[in-house]
Amino acid sequence: MNFDNVRFTEDHEWVRVEGEEALVGITDFAAGELGDVVYVELPDVGAEVTAGESMGTIEAVKTVADLFAPITGVVVEVNSALEDSPETVNNSPYEEGWFVKVKVSDPAQLEQLMDHARYAEFIGQ
Repeated sequence: MNFDNVRFTEDHEWVRVEGEEALVGITDFAAGELGDVVYVELPDVGAEVTAGESMGTIEAVKTVADLFAPITGVVVEVNSALEDSPETVNNSPYEEGWFVKVKVSDPAQLEQLMDHARYAEFIGQ
């Protein structure tokens, strides 16, 4: 996968910008640490999410974790396929396992996030 337009948080979320919108998910590292994902609770379309604040939860066999918004914006789409197939988060975290699409409020926030090289260093890879 090409990570040129992907940014990462210290909480292991990723954001991929596509124009004024951005897809949000968790990294393969986070998916591996969580174990088998069995349920995902996501915000509704139209909900405003704020960078650094919880916007949902991820339930795995081992634990329940908060899903933090990497950027501030309004949810314009939710990956409803995860309702029936939450394991997609483990199988395809960067492609099919995304969580929400957000209309970005402040693109400058993206500059505060890590690029792929810095994230790889952050997780020790």
